[in-house]
Amino acid sequence: MEKGEDKHEEEQDQVVNPWEVTAKDGGKIDYDKLIDKFGCQRLEEPLVDRVQRLTGRPPHVFLRRGVFFAHRDFDEILNAYEKGKKFYLYTGRGPSSEALHLGHLVPFMFTKYLQDAFKVPLVIQLTDDEKCMWKNLSVEECQRLARENAKDIIACGFDITKTFIFSDFDYVGGSFYKNMVRIAKCVTYNKVSFLEAFSVLYTSGDFTFAVVQAAPSFPSSFPHLFSGKDDLRCLIPCAIDQDPYFRMTRDVAPRLGYHKPSLIESSFFPALQGETGKMSASDPNSAIYVTDSAKVIKNKINKYAFSGGQDSVEKHRELGANLEVDIPVKYLSFFLEDDAELEHIKTEYGAGRMLTGEVKKRLADVLTEVVDRHRAARAAVTEEMVDAFMAVRPLPNMFD
Repeated sequence: MEKGEDKHEEEQDQVVNPWEVTAKDGGKIDYDKLIDKFGCQRLEEPLVDRVQRLTGRPPHVFLRRGVFFAHRDFDEILNAYEKGKKFYLYTGRGPSSEALHLGHLVPFMFTKYLQDAFKVPLVIQLTDDEKCMWKNLSVEECQRLARENAKDIIACGFDITKTFIFSDFDYVGGSFYKNMVRIAKCVTYNKVSFLEAFSVLYTSGDFTFAVVQAAPSFPSSFPHLFSGKDDLRCLIPCAIDQDPYFRMTRDVAPRLGYHKPSLIESSFFPALQGETGKMSASDPNSAIYVTDSAKVIKNKINKYAFSGGQDSVEKHRELGANLEVDIPVKYLSFFLEDDAELEHIKTEYGAGRMLTGEVKKRLADVLTEVVDRHRAARAAVTEEMVDAFMAVRPLPNMFD
């Protein structure tokens, strides 16, 4: 059985699964403990260097700064790639809201880099069925949100000649559904409930969705793309809370004659109020949204971004900022491209020579630029473009 399938613990310091991310007493997520518990591997610098050597591209900022910090068999993907064997990418989005926040963009920005660097095809699953079950939304509303979210995803710049976006309500059937049934026959209730993460599932529909999310890991689920390519490997960029789904998938894969899907996993983009887990969709002030104006972004950062600076200028000059808890520095680590500038800010701010207001101002400028750029790209996405990305069609040049 795949590593990491732990039995329930009576008391836990933290809970991390697709439905809940919390740390005891409002603390930070301990990612080292999470790696040990889940049984994945830390993404070490030699693997990052190898990506650059194989692709001829500098590592993405999320790679070189450890945002994507863990993996399962990413080395095997690189081994195969080095021998001339391509793979495909699979990621997804649960469309439960109209506007995405910056944390939602992180996996898509990174997946775009992987697609460009390795020149491989990509399938993106919009889990409108899951959100219909979990969020008490109508089928029609979930379908509408899926299309709206698709516009934000397309705005990230994916190559239409290598990308297929699908909603579960529209696509599930045929070969995809056959794989769902094959997976379901391998996964008993006892085996799924043995995974601590799945103990929060309540309905048969909830359990079924684990199978729906597993099916895109196998190339035969997309006969219009990968007919006759059952040996094709799959790489899944995702946040680490999705790991339980794919542990189950990896356990099943060899029994069905497929490679285990490989994972490359990220930490969580923190809430403005502090690094205690994922942002809350119920609190609009916990995140920067791609629809926020420059004024709103500045106000949110100034008012809500938790600072590691001291409570007086004099004390700050003496002691400097606590960078471990400072959210503006955390956000800059995600979105400030210039490594030298980031290190300068950390050094000066940590020593007390730079004040909190200066750091927050720089962050507001950086995030405003990111959001403005994304908003302009999204405005250019038409309904016809959405139709084109979601059309079931072959991608004849997907490996070029």
